Amino acid sequence: MTNALLVIDVQESFRRRENWAAVSDPGIAGKVGRLVEHARAGGDLVVWVLHAEPGSGTVFDPALGHVRPLEGLVPAEGEPVLTKTSHNAFTTTNLQQLLTRRGIRGLVVSGIRTEQCCETTARVAADLGYDVTFVVDATATHPIEHRDAPPGRSLDEILADPRTLPTEAVIARTEYALAGRFATVTTVKELTGS
Repeated sequence: MTNALLVIDVQESFRRRENWAAVSDPGIAGKVGRLVEHARAGGDLVVWVLHAEPGSGTVFDPALGHVRPLEGLVPAEGEPVLTKTSHNAFTTTNLQQLLTRRGIRGLVVSGIRTEQCCETTARVAADLGYDVTFVVDATATHPIEHRDAPPGRSLDEILADPRTLPTEAVIARTEYALAGRFATVTTVKELTGS
C-alpha cells in the first residue's frame, strides 16, 4: 500500500448551512463514495478528515453532532478518522506521521471545499513530497463573496451580487492553480475507469 485517498470535510456540517442550497455538487457524497470503493478495491488506505471548531456553537462544533460524514459515507473498520481545526489536513493532525508510518507516497484528494481545505491540503502535500492527485469533480464548493462585500448578507443577496465568484469559476481557478505545479488534476471517471 503506497497510496491513500483523503476524504476531506465531506460532512454534515456543510449541509446544515444556508449556502448548501448553492453548493456546486449536492451529490458530492456519491462521487466520493465511488472513490472510496475504488481505493478499497485497490488496497489503498482511505483517510477520513473532519473539520471541527470546538466551543464555537457553529455547525462545526462537535457538541452539536454535525461533525460526521455525510449520509452514505461510512468509514470502514481500521480506516483512520482525523479531526482538524486548520484549513489543511496536516497542520493540526497526525496525518503526516500516519502516512509516513505506512509508507504512503501518493495522495488522492477529494472533499469540501475545493479551493479551501482541499486545495490547501494538496499544496501542503506537494511541498511535503507527496505525489498528489486532485479529483476535481469529487470536490465541491460554494460561491465566494467579493472581499469588499458587506458581512451578514442572505444567500439570495450574495448570489445576486455580480462580484460574487460563481462555483464554476472557483473550481476552474483551483484546477489552473494546481495542475502541473502541485497536483495531477483528474476526474472520478478518469481515475476509476467508470
